[in-house]
Amino acid sequence: MASSKEEVEISRLMSFLQEWDNGTKAVRHRMLNDFINTNKGKTGPELELQFAQGASLFLTRLTAWLRLTYMVGTCLTEQLQAIGVFLSATSGHRYLIEVLEVGGLLTFLEILKLKQLREDNKQESLKLLQIIANAGRKYKELICESYGVRNVAECLANAKLEKTQEQAQILLELLAQGNPKYQLQVYKGLIALLPCTSPKVQKLALQTLMTLQPVVKIVHPCIVEPLLNILKTVHYEVQYEGIEFIKMLLNYNVRKALLEGLVACLNPSTDDIKDRPKILDDQWRLEQTKAQEISQLMSQINEPTTTLTESLPLFVQQTAAAKVIGLLIQESAEIAEELLQLRVVHHLMIAMGNLNHADSQRQASLTLEHLVRTFPVVEENVRKAIGETLFELYMTDPERFYLKIDFVQAAVLVGNKVNITGSKAELTFFNKQ
Repeated sequence: MASSKEEVEISRLMSFLQEWDNGTKAVRHRMLNDFINTNKGKTGPELELQFAQGASLFLTRLTAWLRLTYMVGTCLTEQLQAIGVFLSATSGHRYLIEVLEVGGLLTFLEILKLKQLREDNKQESLKLLQIIANAGRKYKELICESYGVRNVAECLANAKLEKTQEQAQILLELLAQGNPKYQLQVYKGLIALLPCTSPKVQKLALQTLMTLQPVVKIVHPCIVEPLLNILKTVHYEVQYEGIEFIKMLLNYNVRKALLEGLVACLNPSTDDIKDRPKILDDQWRLEQTKAQEISQLMSQINEPTTTLTESLPLFVQQTAAAKVIGLLIQESAEIAEELLQLRVVHHLMIAMGNLNHADSQRQASLTLEHLVRTFPVVEENVRKAIGETLFELYMTDPERFYLKIDFVQAAVLVGNKVNITGSKAELTFFNKQ
């Protein structure tokens, strides 16, 4: 027979459950808050003691009400927090199984997709999914099998609040670690976030990719284009993360593609820049000695361009590419030699002649200076391409060189034909000389 104490506890439990079953929305809201405040941080055995070994009876009611009301958001934050008390309880693994058995996982993932729900609801859902993911590899796989990666990535992309974004990022990182079956799926999901318009999302995606790269080990070639496009951002904290990731990936199989892409960014194509000055036209460069055409060129450059704003991201990318190349050649002579094979000198000089963007000119000048001082063959070719007078003007003050050149000198830079050839061994030999 049950003792009198046990009978009292059972009676109290039955009264609690009856109040819940008969309660209005306001009553249940109060009961949820009381439960959360009273039981947060308790272990599984402590919860069972609190509910006379019948805690699962209340958990069942919570999950049932959640499935009925989550689409309209009735007390949703409180419901999720109350379920979180059970799921986070030490020695309370049985509660996790009970929630999963009634479809709790799919409900949590569905909450992330509903546009009508507040972001604090989604934050709580993300926390519950984190608890499930932390329970072990098979639970991470279960989340991924339920299209969890896509749902969480979309939630991250669409979130407006930083707290929501950070919770989604934590979950994605959890799903990739210790989950070899689906880590590549998470990796690709993060790559898909790079074109996102939110700087915070881009930053979080890049940080997570850098964390996961040593785990994933391989690099999918599809990462090159979106990563180079990150350099178009005017948000320097995002650009910094992108540059750091590029430096990391140079140790992987996409090294050549990244270096080629960086060099190409120094000279945006005419298809990308509608207001590209005629200073870049090949036919004009062949006839640039004619005074009349030089005069026409200067008047065209002086005219305001209507689409310069549209080209700004490409010029920002050009500046960033020159900056990255400068960092790389200072850190590695081997990379510097590889870039020389890709005609980086030719493209840097084109960027130096970009009168539409002073930052591009400055960064390209500083990067080229390092190459000129490091490789005699570069110095020789640059000197021949622009003439002794312009070369001396450049080497006197490379950082402020862009302030001293006129339109005709810019034309000389853009029209350069520098093409340094030779094997890496030959370039190294020139360097040692």
